[in-house]
Amino acid sequence: MLVIRRHPGETILIGGEIELEVIECGHNRVKLGIRAPQHIPVMRGEVMLTRDQNISAAQSMAGGAIPAVLGRPAPGGAVVPLLGETPGKRTA
Repeated sequence: MLVIRRHPGETILIGGEIELEVIECGHNRVKLGIRAPQHIPVMRGEVMLTRDQNISAAQSMAGGAIPAVLGRPAPGGAVVPLLGETPGKRTA
């Protein structure tokens, strides 16, 4: 990890396309401005971690739980009715 000291108003360039600017420094906090091309996703690390965990959980459920939630036949053939739907009275 590269550690660089910067003051408010100073910038760091990454690869010529990404610019980080120190906007404000406070007690235990730093506010950064990020300029990057639209094709480069920029997000907080904890948001990416949560997204990856959600994707992983959804993929592990894809075998049977998701079709049942959607009112489709589960692998065993049982159909779970949708909210407000009368069992056995499905119209397509």
